[in-house]
Amino acid sequence: MAQLKHMAAGAAVAVFAVVGAAGAATLDEVKSRGYLQCGVNTGLPGFAAPDDQGEWRGLDIDVCRAVAVAIFNDPEAVRYTPTTAKERFTALQSGAVDMLARNTTWTLSRDADLNFEFVGVNYYDGQGFMVPASLGVESALELDGAAVCVQTGTTTEKNLGDFFRANGMELRSVVFETAEQAVLSYLEGRCDAFTTDASGLASERSALPNPQDHIILPEIISKEPLGPLVREGDGQWADIVRWSLNAMIAAEEYGVTSENVDEMKAKSDNPEIRRLLGVEGEMGQMLGLDNDWAYNIIKTVGNYGESFERNVGLKTPLGLARGLNEQWTKGGLLYAPPIR
Repeated sequence: MAQLKHMAAGAAVAVFAVVGAAGAATLDEVKSRGYLQCGVNTGLPGFAAPDDQGEWRGLDIDVCRAVAVAIFNDPEAVRYTPTTAKERFTALQSGAVDMLARNTTWTLSRDADLNFEFVGVNYYDGQGFMVPASLGVESALELDGAAVCVQTGTTTEKNLGDFFRANGMELRSVVFETAEQAVLSYLEGRCDAFTTDASGLASERSALPNPQDHIILPEIISKEPLGPLVREGDGQWADIVRWSLNAMIAAEEYGVTSENVDEMKAKSDNPEIRRLLGVEGEMGQMLGLDNDWAYNIIKTVGNYGESFERNVGLKTPLGLARGLNEQWTKGGLLYAPPIR
């Protein structure tokens, strides 16, 4: 019996070793390939969209670039796979992309049932409504009987039904495969309103011919913590993506920017900053990276605040205030665990 138990234990260890080896393959695959394959939105200004030169830019794009820098010290060592809301999870499950950074809401079912691992939040959001100013509506509670354009395969579609049902209102959903189709139909007058995350509304409105002709209603009807995700089963890969984002968040908290990172690395006595920038400790080695991984991210991509202001902040066409996405030290929800 003791021999059988020993054999069973040995078999379990062997199985664990095989599963662990298979699960830890992502970093090796990415290094062998020479670039990161990142799943992104098909085009959402401020978050993920090509600029006039065809270069992808946005808050989500910066997360992809940060991971590429952590691995290769090269923000261009990444290729983007545009995915619709319906396609994104299949792309990740199938291995067509190494990670998703695609304004995706962290939910229990996606975490547990779809076997994904969300590694953080890079934008705290909530769902809202946009309507033509000519409609004369000032509140979402005035939309009883309205036709609402919405993208299928999203938490947005479910939240829409919940909101109307909870408020005893009649809903006429007009469902589309992509956000682009939904917005176009809204502009053509097929819908009285368009609904998505509030950041998405600001993004879509900024790209309209006459943004001032459309208003975003004040109600926020859901919690939408948006963040990058990976497949379950590869702890090292999840850690690399998680801490690439956390490095940007922590850098802003400690006042480390792309402009002063060299000075901070040379002169700072703050132990947290010294560990972040690879001056002391072996933080990079724990992740399977160089100890300069976070320094390289900050130097190349910037901290979270720099990325926010560059892509979606008050001086951009989206004009978004920090709000919930402010650092926890300033009343927001943004918080990076200790780097120690």
